[in-house]
Amino acid sequence: MTTDVDLTERERAVVNAFQGGYPVVERPFEPAAAAMRDRGVDIDAAGLLETIRDLDERGVLSRFGPLVNAQEIGGTATLVAMHAPADRFDEIVETVNGHREVAHNYEREHPHLNVWFVVSVADGEAQSASSPSDETASDRVAEVLAAIEDETGQETYNLPKQREFRVEAKFYVDGPLDGDGDSVAAGIDLTDLGPDVTPTDESTLSPAERDLILEIQDGVSLTETPYADVADAIGQNVDWVLETVKRFEREGKIRRIGVVPNHYALGYTENGMTVWNVPDEVVPEVGPEIAALPFVTHCYQRPRHEGVWPYNFFAMTHGRSEDESRRRIERVRETMAEYWDVTDDDWDSLFSTQILKKTGIRMAERADANTREQ
Repeated sequence: MTTDVDLTERERAVVNAFQGGYPVVERPFEPAAAAMRDRGVDIDAAGLLETIRDLDERGVLSRFGPLVNAQEIGGTATLVAMHAPADRFDEIVETVNGHREVAHNYEREHPHLNVWFVVSVADGEAQSASSPSDETASDRVAEVLAAIEDETGQETYNLPKQREFRVEAKFYVDGPLDGDGDSVAAGIDLTDLGPDVTPTDESTLSPAERDLILEIQDGVSLTETPYADVADAIGQNVDWVLETVKRFEREGKIRRIGVVPNHYALGYTENGMTVWNVPDEVVPEVGPEIAALPFVTHCYQRPRHEGVWPYNFFAMTHGRSEDESRRRIERVRETMAEYWDVTDDDWDSLFSTQILKKTGIRMAERADANTREQ
């Protein structure tokens, strides 16, 4: 299997090595390169930094650094499905995308629900800046969906996450450190390095923590001392930045730290959202098993909508060819079948046919709304 980009063995090793597990230390490329040498990859800190820079400039990576977990920063996001008739498709999509709360929107193959979008709102977000409100994020989601229904004349189906089993979109390429897709894990984990911190149960952010989140949300600079650069940008000392980033990683505010590949550039063009009507009593058993499949990137329990949407379990897979996608989806079905009697009517696979909008989560507004006064 080859990727859509021409990668050297060293570049493949870098992509595979650190899609997470990057050390939170002042000069992170030095221990990272040493760990790669221990695994048989001939590279030093300067070479590692240069390689990541080049991959980033070529678009193989979308960024480098911490991956912020938006749901832990404040506000909420929900998945929504709706029907857009063919003769009104462009009009309806334009209306939906016109709402600033809509962060992502995809067309997916389904006989009825062909438009799938994400609504992201901050806690207490008002209709306008001039009219403050005490409404909850859920209230605001309902308000946005009501407006979309009124403007389009089409019903929306809210599918909020009820239980998360996995969110880990990692995309490996054939080559060094790619694991075996089953028992041997890909990559290198250096999360044990860095300051010794104790997680807290604080759900809100201090002003300094808010500044940190906003500074790192799109990645960190590709220099020998990226965390010192962050510290300079927000007016903090580097030790505080290192300790806070490490604590956020342990608290779940940061999902992982490392290279974030552009999966399309790596050839992962097949995006299959498999959906399943799993018996409710089986979900707690099935969820972890499906989440453990190495090619499943997202795995959730979501509500059904009687008469329209019978599925309560979502598992996202990605593949580099139609055949690979089909094999991976079949693995999901086989795993499901170990726990309940799966029939053809119990599941479906919705492939995305086009990206309709992709602006990302409005992190600043969610962080601002969840920042406590000092």
